Amino acid sequence: MRKKDDLQHQVSEAILACQDKQAENVAILELEKDSGAFTDYFVMCSGANPRQIQAIADAVDERLEALGLRVTHSEGYKQAEWVLLDYVDFVVHIFSEKARQFYDLERLWKSAKRLEPAELLAKPKARRTTAIKSTSPSAAPKKARKKKI
Repeated sequence: MRKKDDLQHQVSEAILACQDKQAENVAILELEKDSGAFTDYFVMCSGANPRQIQAIADAVDERLEALGLRVTHSEGYKQAEWVLLDYVDFVVHIFSEKARQFYDLERLWKSAKRLEPAELLAKPKARRTTAIKSTSPSAAPKKARKKKI
């Protein structure tokens, strides 16, 4: 179970890096184990132009490297039409809109479970706090009380 939590955290960080660079149409496919898939997740997004596509790729790489995770294989950075970043357990695909429509990975992997970014992003843990319910001056701590003259 711990490995799955780590993997989801890594995928979440990749999603956040894409969102930080205003990637469009961020989508996640959770690939089925028996589908012949070579990875667990695809993270896909689009960039408006080659410069933004490269910026998204750089942001993903930097953010995951800060976690100690290095890309094992990358393709397409120079052309910036379809950048592929392979992290073994998940692959990040950054497309131009034209390339994304042409290759249509969502259709090719239609048996995969489609997830929304919010489903993988870590939710902050709720902090337990205790509130003083009484509003009388005697309920306040001694330091906060003031003497009236």
